[in-house]
Order: sequence, then C-alpha cells, then structure tokens
Amino acid sequence: MLCGEHDAPALAGRDARPGAPEIAAAALADLDENQPLAIAADQVDFATPDAKVALDEAQATAFQITRCPVLGFAAAHGGGIVGLCLHADKNDGRMMEESAALYVVPTPLGNLADLTRRAEEILRTVPWVAAEDTRHSGPLLKQLGAQARTIPAHQHNEHEAAARIVDKLRAGEAVALISDAGTPGISDPGARIVAAVRAAGCKVVPLPGPCAATTALSGSGLLDEHFLFYGFLPAKGGQRRQALEELREQPCALVFYEAPHRVLETVEDMATVFGERTLVIARELTKLFESIHSLPVNEALDWLKADPNRQRGEFVLMLAGAPADADNGEGERVLKLLLAEGLPVKQAAKLASQITGMAKNALYERALALKS
Repeated sequence: MLCGEHDAPALAGRDARPGAPEIAAAALADLDENQPLAIAADQVDFATPDAKVALDEAQATAFQITRCPVLGFAAAHGGGIVGLCLHADKNDGRMMEESAALYVVPTPLGNLADLTRRAEEILRTVPWVAAEDTRHSGPLLKQLGAQARTIPAHQHNEHEAAARIVDKLRAGEAVALISDAGTPGISDPGARIVAAVRAAGCKVVPLPGPCAATTALSGSGLLDEHFLFYGFLPAKGGQRRQALEELREQPCALVFYEAPHRVLETVEDMATVFGERTLVIARELTKLFESIHSLPVNEALDWLKADPNRQRGEFVLMLAGAPADADNGEGERVLKLLLAEGLPVKQAAKLASQITGMAKNALYERALALKS
C-alpha cells in the first residue's frame, strides 16, 4: 500500500522533487479501486484527520497531485503522504480540493481563457468567495456556475473581512480570495487578509495564475537578470520623483503599475530621472487592444502624446536597470570640484550632467545635499 510506514525508504531512494509527476503516477497506480489512501494528519497541518482518496486503478495516470511537496516530506520523515483533503472525480479523474483553507485565487487580467482549471474548480466548489468588488466579480462567478456567497474584501475593510474569513475557516468552510483582476495581494487588496488568516493559525493555499507584472516582463525583451516590482508610484509629483530618485541606481529592471490618468506625468518624471534608459510600455495586457512598445524613456512622453489611444487602459511600465558602472562616484567627484569653484548649485548640476552623462535632476539633488 502506498505510503505506509514501510514505503518511506523506497520513496527516499528516488528523486523526490516537489511536484514530480512520474512519482505520483507510479505510486498511485498500485491502488485497487476501493482501496483507501490514509492521510496522516500529524505530519503537516494541511488536512483534516482521516481524509481519504478513493481511486480507480485505470484512472491513476490521469491524476495530478496538487501539493506534491508532501512526497519529499513523507520520505524524509518516514511517515505517510500528507496533503490536502482530495478526492477523485470519477467522471474525469480530476483532483478536487476540500479543505477549510483560504485559497488565494488569481483571476484573468482580461481574457477569461487564462483562468486555470484548478482556479475554476475552486471557485465553483467553495461556499464563500471574498472579492475586492462583488459587483465586478459577480459576472465571472455566474459564468462559472459558482454558487458561492460573497464577502466584500477591499482596501477599506480588510480588517473586518479578515475577521469574517477566519470565522468561516474555523467553522470548517473554505474561502476563495480574489481581486478584480490578477493575483490578490500583488498591488491589490489581500495581503492583510492573508496575514491575519495565517496569524490565526488557519491554512492559506496560494494558486499560481495571472499577474500583470510577470506577464509584461515576459514580453518586454529586457535583458536584466533580476527585477524589482514596485507597483504603483505615489500619486503626488514630489513624492513620485523622490521615489524614482531612490531607485535610479538599482542594477535591475524596475516594474511599475500606472493608471491612465497619471501615465503622462509618471513617464515625464521617469525621463527626468533616468535619461536615455530603455522604457517598455505594456498596455491592456491580454485584452483586445494589448500593446507592448519599447523606446528610450526620454522619447516616451512624445510617443504617448502623439496618439490619445496610447494613453488609455491599464499600464505596466518597465525600465531597464542601471548599468553596472552607472555611477562609480564620478558624479559626486565632479560636483564637489564645481561647487568648490564657487558655482551655484543649479549651474554645477548642469555642468556635471554634461560631463558625466548622469541625470541633471539627480545631480542637483546631490549638490543640495553636499551644500547642506
């Protein structure tokens, strides 16, 4: 029988990589039609006690274990397989998740076909869905045939929503957390709810799925090995420019979200701070008028203004990272020499920019700091 106490050594001797499908298929194939798979509840706090999986031998190869890290855990600890409360749907061999957990469910950015089968199944079967905007999510749930009741969970009521969700989980009811689009908690409400649920000792199960930041990056062509996701910049101009200045020397791609009514101001500030660095503008991802355009950031403002349609929709703005030798102290050294000659701050910054090629605005800020 699979994953009894005598089976752990056999698993330990194999490649127990999380999610390795060949292990799952080979192990499950030995089960008889009505032979139960006992789940040890004392290994990991994934599942309720005595959860079982009933499998048909012929269906075994169709299964996908959604929490396969338990294979490696079972082998390492000499116990049985531990996992979510799962059962087999005999109609198509899919795994069904039945656990009093908070499921963090990404929803499509714009194309309904991007909803994963696992996300669809969870939204159809959970009794509760915590939604950023219940009016916005209603049509999606209706189209899926979901019967779940909804809990409002937006940025203005996250504390209250978290308390309600914890109560549902403690009563043994599963809850799915969704935002209007994309992944909850990523520049969307949800992070505080997840933190509160974890603090209460309840289980959180995150699902992979749509995310505007990674979707945009994959189509950007930027060559940076690393990226920094910032999200939305401050709405006020002074605070926004200060935030950009603090990011100017980062040697990684910078990823921002921006709203259409602020995109011109934000791009103008980016041009001031970052000069000729490459900017990639992704707009309306996965939707009918999706576009991804790459150009020097100091040309981006004119490009956006040339066509009002380019200013519409939801934006992901991606800046190439600072070159490795962006500022080895040369800018400050030149500034000190110019200021020592008695030049005013503004003139010193302008000349230092011409000499070093660094952004004038950044040099001006440094000159002010040197003078203070």
